[in-house]
Amino acid sequence: MDLKQIHELIKIINKSNIGEISIEDKDGKVTIKQKEEAPITVAAPSHQVFTTQAAPAPAAPASAPAPVAAAPSAAPKTDNLITVKSPMIGTFYRRSSPDKPILADVGTEIAPGKVVCIIEAMKLFNEIESEIKGTIVKVLVEDASPVEYDQPLFLVEPA
Repeated sequence: MDLKQIHELIKIINKSNIGEISIEDKDGKVTIKQKEEAPITVAAPSHQVFTTQAAPAPAAPASAPAPVAAAPSAAPKTDNLITVKSPMIGTFYRRSSPDKPILADVGTEIAPGKVVCIIEAMKLFNEIESEIKGTIVKVLVEDASPVEYDQPLFLVEPA
């Protein structure tokens, strides 16, 4: 099924009272769901890329002396952090809809299959799921900002 056919299906569903439709062919399966919060949700297999990357250590301000003993224990270990990257080009959202809570924030425990963000691409809202277990240490993208393919989204400390 090509992109043009998918767009035609979305238009038909928007004009009808159909809540959900699934179509499967030799190339894959497409499920289109219509909800009140989000007009159309397409659940398609998402491919996520995880790589290990060391984050830069935060620098102490020059005017304030940093305590020597407290600095190593206060900062998270940066040598074992995993970067969650965007599997596609689109717009990054931290919530499934404006009135819903944030899906993943600093300190959030994540596990494989847990939705960590939404990326909108061509009017389709794609749920990005975690493939690892751990704790989010840093959110690298502002809500409702454009993201590129393979752009870092989160830093995660593996559990």
